[in-house]
Amino acid sequence: MDAADNLVFVDLETTGGNPAFHRITEIGIVRVVNGQVAEQWSSLVNPQCGIPAYIQSFTGISDAMVADAPLFRDLAAPVLEKLRGALFVAHNARFDYSFLRSEFLKCDLHFSAQVLCTVKLSRRLFPEHTRHNLDAIMQRHGLTCQARHRALGDALVLRDLWFKLQREIPARTLQAAAAQAILGVPKLPEHLPPQLADELPEGPGAYRYFGEDGALLYVGRSHSLRTRVLDQLAAQRPSSRDRKLSDRVRRVDWVATSGDLGAQLLEAEWIKTRRPLFNRHPHRAEDAATLRPVADLSGRVAVVRFEDVRPADVKHCFGVFHAEKDARHALAEIAHAQQLCKKVLGLEASEGSCFALQMGNCRGACVGKEPLILHAMRTQLALSALKIKSWPFPGRIALTERHSSGFAADGSSEADVHVLEEWSYLGTARSVDELHALSETPAPRGFDVDVYRILVRHFTVHPQMPWRDLRKPTLQS
Repeated sequence: MDAADNLVFVDLETTGGNPAFHRITEIGIVRVVNGQVAEQWSSLVNPQCGIPAYIQSFTGISDAMVADAPLFRDLAAPVLEKLRGALFVAHNARFDYSFLRSEFLKCDLHFSAQVLCTVKLSRRLFPEHTRHNLDAIMQRHGLTCQARHRALGDALVLRDLWFKLQREIPARTLQAAAAQAILGVPKLPEHLPPQLADELPEGPGAYRYFGEDGALLYVGRSHSLRTRVLDQLAAQRPSSRDRKLSDRVRRVDWVATSGDLGAQLLEAEWIKTRRPLFNRHPHRAEDAATLRPVADLSGRVAVVRFEDVRPADVKHCFGVFHAEKDARHALAEIAHAQQLCKKVLGLEASEGSCFALQMGNCRGACVGKEPLILHAMRTQLALSALKIKSWPFPGRIALTERHSSGFAADGSSEADVHVLEEWSYLGTARSVDELHALSETPAPRGFDVDVYRILVRHFTVHPQMPWRDLRKPTLQS
């Protein structure tokens, strides 16, 4: 039997939007064989976690309703049988398909199917319309639903939509649009397992490519692990860097995260500690340097390594550089731009006047024409844009990063809890035990330039992320 003659219309209700963290609360399946409804079935599912309040109000499914419902593992075998051999049809189909794949994998069961997305189908058939959510489609086609936002009710709407399209759209046009709306998968290299495309999650995270003998080739991150990895490994240009990389990849692993911050921190940690072959290797943390005006009347600015700066003195420093030579170069550029004296700053050891004075690019602090106190004030002003931000927290903190769906502010399995101290990353916890272990971890030595830059960028965009002082029990923001 051809898949087009054997369809399953599927809808799920869940506790959230990411299969890595959230669970199924209801399944609805309508099976159509040779144009006739062969079965319609639904079941509540105990997600083994709480359902967020706003989802309860949206779907009408409460914690009490699922308390005595079967676990997914109790339903896995019959659900798999209902889906077997059929074209999987759903609205925003990648969502439902990814959740079922994830739940089957938890039960050590393999599920794979051709997937038809009715959002994509609607866009193909009716490009003149901008909205293709289920409510808009129902209104446009005169469809009704007795149980909107419940799994079986929405699955029946998809069945009704398909039957209506069959009646009103020429068969060849509908078949062509359906073929284009079937979710395609980029062709992966033959040496990688074909199920990789289905196993990769849609959400954010960090990933690693391994070559022969387990050698680490590359580390990356993305807002969508599946999209990024498949695009990279399916690179077709013969001379492209991605193609050269994909030819050598033999294994892929990943860690799904609640958001982009966790992905960035994990990527930086892996690159720093594992030094993958295809990544640009980071500079050593112990080489990181900064600029610090000397606390005397000389006007000199010292180039110092962060490992020689006490945490309490970081607030007196300017600039974050991978090495001392980078810091000196930056100071020389500032001196040239602001007509500061390189000799006074400590960049030049010449006798008498500095070279810049002879060229007319120094105001004479080296020969007493400009008072040192005025030179020092101009130096401080010129450096101000590079001033290192003070650590904005009282000490070691647990910073909670929710998934973009907005759930979990308490460090549960639905969120990442990053443990940070003085611009250093100690790790991410997803359990009370992991958080306790990280709270006792010794603080890392040295100043991590990459982590500092990641956190400063992130705090600029997300200044109100919930955090907890690990010396205190209460959550703050």
